[in-house]
Formats: sequence, C-alpha cells, structure tokens
Amino acid sequence: MNSEDIKAVKELLASSQEIVIIPHKNPDGDAIGSTLGLWHYLTNKGLSATIIAPNDYPKFLKWMPGNEHILNFEQHNTQAKEKLANASLIFTLDFNHLGRTGQMAPLLESSMAEFVMIDHHQAPDDYATVTYSDVSKSSTCEMVYEFLNYLGDTDKVTAEMANCLYTGIMTDTGSFKFRSTTSRTHTIIADLIDRGAQNTEIHRQIYDTNSPSRLHLLGCALKNMVILEEYRTAYITLSQEELDRYKFKKGDTEGFVNYGLTLDGIIFALIFIENKEEEIIKISLRSIGDFSVNEFSRAHFQGGGHTNAAGGKSDESMEKTVQNFLGYLRAYKKELGTGTRISN
Repeated sequence: MNSEDIKAVKELLASSQEIVIIPHKNPDGDAIGSTLGLWHYLTNKGLSATIIAPNDYPKFLKWMPGNEHILNFEQHNTQAKEKLANASLIFTLDFNHLGRTGQMAPLLESSMAEFVMIDHHQAPDDYATVTYSDVSKSSTCEMVYEFLNYLGDTDKVTAEMANCLYTGIMTDTGSFKFRSTTSRTHTIIADLIDRGAQNTEIHRQIYDTNSPSRLHLLGCALKNMVILEEYRTAYITLSQEELDRYKFKKGDTEGFVNYGLTLDGIIFALIFIENKEEEIIKISLRSIGDFSVNEFSRAHFQGGGHTNAAGGKSDESMEKTVQNFLGYLRAYKKELGTGTRISN
C-alpha cells in the first residue's frame, strides 16, 4: 500500500460507516480467516461491520471466533440484501473479481458504496477505491496483518484475531511448505502465536478431524487417480454418484488434489468433481515448480489463481471435460516433461 492508499483508508475508517466484509463463493480457510480477522479489528474499534459469505463453507472452519456472526447470503437472503443496500463501505477479501461472489455479484456491481480490496491473486479488476493487491504474499490473512501494520495497529491484534489470521496463513501455505512462505510470513506467524494463536489446536481443528465417510471418499478418489507419466501429471475424478454414495459434505474433498503431487516425478495434479446442482465440473489444479496452473486454468477452464494453485470449471460432462483436458495437455508435453520439481 502506498501513502495515498493508507491515508484514504484511514479517512474512510474515521467517518461513520456501515461496513460489509465479503469473501469469495465457497470460502476457504484464508477467506474466512481474513474476513473474521478484519471483522474483529473493525468492531473492536467501535465500527459497524457485517460479514456476508456468498454461500456455506466447511464445518471445520466454523470454530473460528466470531463465526456465529457471519451471514450466509443463501440462508439469510433478506437480511444480507438489506445490509448490502445500506453499506457505505465494502471490503472484498481473497478475491479480485466481483463475479467470484456468485449471486451477490449484481448487487455489488450496482452498489454505491466505496470498495477496499485486499487480495493476493493475479490480474485484479479495478472496481475498488483502494486496491491492496500483492501476488507475492502467501495469503490474504498475511495481507490483513500487513494492512493493520500500515495503519499502525498491529498492537491491536487480539487472541481472537490471531487465531483467525493464523488459520488462513497456515491453510494457504500448505502448513508453511509452499514457496510463497517467506521469512516475513514466519515473523508474522511468530507474532500471532505471541498474541494468542493456538497453533496446535488450529492444526487439529483443520486437519485432524475426519468422518468415516470422508475417509471412504478419499479412498474412492485415490482409486480413481490416473497417472500420466509422460506428462508428469496425475488427475482424479469424482462423480456426483460417488459423492452421494459417501455422503459428501462441503469441504470433504479439501486437499485431495494434493495427493497427486506426493508421487515421485509428478509436477501437475488436478481433481475433477461433478456438481449436478450447478451443472458444472469443478476443477482444482496444483503444480510444483514453474508450471503455471493459473495460466492453464485461465486458458482452458474459465478460472485462475496462483502459479502453483488454481481453480476452474467446465460446463461439459465429466467424460467430455476429461477428454478435453487430455487434448489440451498435448500442447504442454515439452513444458511438463522438462519442468523442474522444486518446492512450491
């Protein structure tokens, strides 16, 4: 953030505002952690702030302090619309295109509120009055900490905020193993622990709480894995029938895509998940090294994200989607075949 942006934010927060904070659709740990972290900061300052999530999110994220105050746009539609209509300031966190909010997008696009964007994804739109965008940061939670640092308010980080921000940094860095994890990331993590983040308990809540049905679904996913050695690629498919068979709940497939990258020699991994209700195939893409899944997803699957982690979708059937993917892959054989496998 430059000095003009910092001054603009301070002026916005100095005046009476009706504030709404919004994560992206299907929010993950970084989206929920960053919005809750910012919500605690604003409400502790005596400001009126509300988080509106576009839809539901996994149970393993709902332990975070303040979660009970989040409005689900699908479940609390009337109340959420009223809050949006009255908003004078809107923070958008962990996304940079209003289309990432699903059914909320038209309301945001027509809003007369001032916008502040805090995000670390590539190619941001220009809808915000203040845009704090930095693709080098590990997570939006790290950026929220830095946002408070720019405002001179890191001393106001409470234990509740620390737990929320730690969660987002931990999940978006793959427990601090991705190359977006810097010495600054660790410095921030150390401060969050000093301020009350319960790191062991956070890890347990996110990673060590399973249901039998989720483990059976994981077994199904691994059985479905296809390994393409000549492309150093592995992919998984999960049909709606398989999801239903194992009583799928939102968040159950979190992390499944990463299993492909644990195979020796594999640098590109994907998972294709059928969603009959939305009539799409949801796609998660991961890579190791310099192969950009962001560029791959933008080119072929209406998506994007980071160099080593991206999402996308297909409007075709599972069979056609996979067929198309295999066709696209041929153009990347040289790049994938000579890619270096280094820590991502």
